[in-house]
Amino acid sequence: MPCTWITSDLQLRLILTLFFVAECLSAGMEGTKTSNNSMQQLDNGNHSSVSTTSSTERKQSTVTLYAEVKTSLSVLVDTKAVLTCPPVLWPSVLVVTWEIVLRDKPPCFGAYRRDTNQTTRGNCTDKRITWASRPDENPALQVDPVAITHDGNYTCQIVTSDGNFHHEYHLQVLVPPEVTLIQTEKGTAVCKAAAGKPAAQISWTPEGDCDTEQGPYWGDGTVTVQSTCRWGSRHVLNVSCSVSHLAGNKSLSIQLSQGAEIPAHLKNLYITAPIFIILIVVGSIWLLKISGCRKCKLKKTEHTPVVQEDEMEPYASYTEKNNPLYDITNRVKTSQVLQSEVDGMNLHTIYVPRV
Repeated sequence: MPCTWITSDLQLRLILTLFFVAECLSAGMEGTKTSNNSMQQLDNGNHSSVSTTSSTERKQSTVTLYAEVKTSLSVLVDTKAVLTCPPVLWPSVLVVTWEIVLRDKPPCFGAYRRDTNQTTRGNCTDKRITWASRPDENPALQVDPVAITHDGNYTCQIVTSDGNFHHEYHLQVLVPPEVTLIQTEKGTAVCKAAAGKPAAQISWTPEGDCDTEQGPYWGDGTVTVQSTCRWGSRHVLNVSCSVSHLAGNKSLSIQLSQGAEIPAHLKNLYITAPIFIILIVVGSIWLLKISGCRKCKLKKTEHTPVVQEDEMEPYASYTEKNNPLYDITNRVKTSQVLQSEVDGMNLHTIYVPRV
């Protein structure tokens, strides 16, 4: 790729050099002819010789005239830019050349020759960079639309019969930043100007304890600037963030939910209060569990003697339950108890013999 643009550059420069040499030779021949005429006129009279010599000197001094102008131009991205050449008399124009040097790209050349009405281009592959109109009418250059990659130097050189004229433009593409303003949980305000070119400047109203940081430049030349501001113990409700940029200024406002950052003792309270509540709940559960275990132990202790008595006299219990003698004894005791209850109620029992 470098060999290609170097070759095109040399070819274009060779063409222009040959053209300039031809013009110089032509001018030299005219000068020789003028000198011969002057010698003839010298023979005819001294007055006409002096007059012709003076006009020749004036013409030679005019040909060596050289003018150069440099201009810095800032253009907003996605707009149209028109770059003009030096103002000269068009009938005296011989060649118009545009040289374009962009960042990280080989030079690009575009030329127009008036006597043959021809245009040439070398290494100019960007279709957004063209002649503004017909070069035989207006040799201005246009960039439409302007992109970030169009940063660079643009030089118009006009060769005329009266001399050479240069106009160099340093084109800077402007990219407006995206501005945002938010409030953080800590009570601070953050203003950000993202992806701007060049870097933006941030200011606050009212002023506070602010910290402004500029991030690294991206590959396209844009950069992000962020400012974090706090107002301490001051009672501030509304704040404004102003962003100054070559592409235009912008201001945003926000209403703070709290005028200042939360005090340290309140932060400690917010942290310790939940912990204290959790400890109380855990302690209560632990106490309830302990008291429940104690009641269970007491109930088990009350039922223990009966179980032991049954376990110690298993044979006696079995004999009492299955022996008919014990059964008769129990029936006698039961009838005596019923008889005493009946006597207490003054009731008489009538015995009816069984038939």
